[in-house]
Amino acid sequence: MNWQPILEQIHLITGQTVTQVTASRLMGGDISAAYRLQTEQFVYFIKLNRPEQFAMFQAEAAGLQQLAATHTVRVPQPMLCAKTDDYAFLVLEFIELHSLTPLAERLFGEQLASLHQIEHAYFGWHQDNTIGSTAQNNPVSHDWPHFWRDCRLVSQLALAAKNGYRGHLQALGERLCVKLPLLFDGYQPKPSLLHGDLWSGNVAMDLQGNPVLFDPACYYGDRVVDIAMTTLFNRFGNGFYEAYQATYPLDENSSLRTTLYNLYHILNHLNLFGSGYLKQAERMIESLLADLG
Repeated sequence: MNWQPILEQIHLITGQTVTQVTASRLMGGDISAAYRLQTEQFVYFIKLNRPEQFAMFQAEAAGLQQLAATHTVRVPQPMLCAKTDDYAFLVLEFIELHSLTPLAERLFGEQLASLHQIEHAYFGWHQDNTIGSTAQNNPVSHDWPHFWRDCRLVSQLALAAKNGYRGHLQALGERLCVKLPLLFDGYQPKPSLLHGDLWSGNVAMDLQGNPVLFDPACYYGDRVVDIAMTTLFNRFGNGFYEAYQATYPLDENSSLRTTLYNLYHILNHLNLFGSGYLKQAERMIESLLADLG
């Protein structure tokens, strides 16, 4: 790996002249390669991908900057985002991370609730981004059910059809999209700033026990989207939910929309990782249709 182009960019940003560097490949990450880059003075976290993924890194950096500006939860500081002929790269502050303790989970529940209390005038975001490596469109909208249907479910179902998942999945998806507004009868969420990809693998704690949030897919939406995803792959501890609820209580019927919001992520996993998620997606839609009658 030739690190010189990245070191030259770091020099332009920081003025630091680097003569020695040690790079270590880090585990984890299904989308991008990750490295710990040690220089004489600093340590950086580097994400690498193909040059055509430059916009993905730009949007990630923008999301981190917006989260940092809320002063609610710690995020890695983005330093620079650039590309060469061979790869795109994102340089972040390196934070030594550890799994959340029960105390840190409780603190994160309070901090996430504070983040979600930051509201906006519309749903969507000021730019498109990605969920994993899948394009995520964030147009300005004042109609949340239509935004979720058209910009989340319809887009994933269309991609699934392109990937060969037609038939039963598409028939179920069409029925759900017609009935989807019924899930929002009497419920009008406010546009909260979301992390957007909030599973347990995207939050940890630093050496001082402070929660650290990373790998965002930000936009303004129903805050239940974030809470729902925390239950999808590896549910957080009870202290997290208790602290969140004590700080910013959820609507008593918010669980009705949990499956709807998590369906988006399961469809995305179907499109990214293959047919192992097909039956789960179909079962989730069938469950929602049964609830709707």
